Amino acid sequence: MATLRSFAAASCLLALAACGTAPATMLAESPTLGRRTETVDSLRSLPGPKSQLDVAVFSFLDQTGQHRPNNNFAEYSFAVTQGGASILINALMEAGRGSRPWFRVVERNRVADLFQERQIIRANRAENMGPDGRPLPPIGPLRNAGLIVTGGIIAYDSNVLTSGFGASYLGIGASTEYRRDSVSVFLRVVSVLTGEVLVSVTTDKTIYSVGLQGGANRYVGFNRLLQIEGGVTTNEPRQLAVRQAIEKAVHAMIVEGASRGFWGFEDEAQGRELVREYETTRDGQIPPRATADSPPGGATARGGA
Repeated sequence: MATLRSFAAASCLLALAACGTAPATMLAESPTLGRRTETVDSLRSLPGPKSQLDVAVFSFLDQTGQHRPNNNFAEYSFAVTQGGASILINALMEAGRGSRPWFRVVERNRVADLFQERQIIRANRAENMGPDGRPLPPIGPLRNAGLIVTGGIIAYDSNVLTSGFGASYLGIGASTEYRRDSVSVFLRVVSVLTGEVLVSVTTDKTIYSVGLQGGANRYVGFNRLLQIEGGVTTNEPRQLAVRQAIEKAVHAMIVEGASRGFWGFEDEAQGRELVREYETTRDGQIPPRATADSPPGGATARGGA
């Protein structure tokens, strides 16, 4: 009998050990491409520009000073992603991709690495000859930008709204809780030649976290209580929320600049309609100047190089 009990205990320990490693294998997923959002679809579907714009992104910082919210202990992780510049560059590359790209983005975020690599190329060309025995030509100049796109993630507010609801009857019950956070992004376009801020826009994005719990308590015999509990929690990814806010800001920046005449759409009719929709959303009404008789913009950006 003792041997049987020992064997049963050992079997239980092995089963528990297997349960600890099996889910990691069972739930493993292959890597996928980034999620395609509605905001990036709207960027890609923009009509092409009259002329492409050369833009540079030096930085796009987290200016919130917020750490990840935690009610139990101090959390030292940041509340939002620190890769805002990478997200902004990708959003600029997506603008008008379905027809004609709006921007030629030049690398400035890692410009020191770029200079170092170009220095290596210069040294190689100075010390070596070409296949025909002649000196190699000098390296070409870097492309310059006429506009700088900058800004930052300026606010992250957690627990903007918290709520919950629950009910129980005859030992069977369920409850739900949810929390709403908010992130805000500012984006501006600066002329390199004059230093003038041409366009400045802001976007907000809500972030939801929802938890569902359920349980049941039943007596299945004398002094025998059966208790069953279950629950699930889902959190909207913060990185995805920041990405959507930045993509929306880039879309608004393009239409705002077109409405002010800094650049224009290749298809003027579509451009006027986009400006009208944007100004209606921004102001709550259609301004008198956003009509078919008053085209929104000129052909080129001021301050372009």
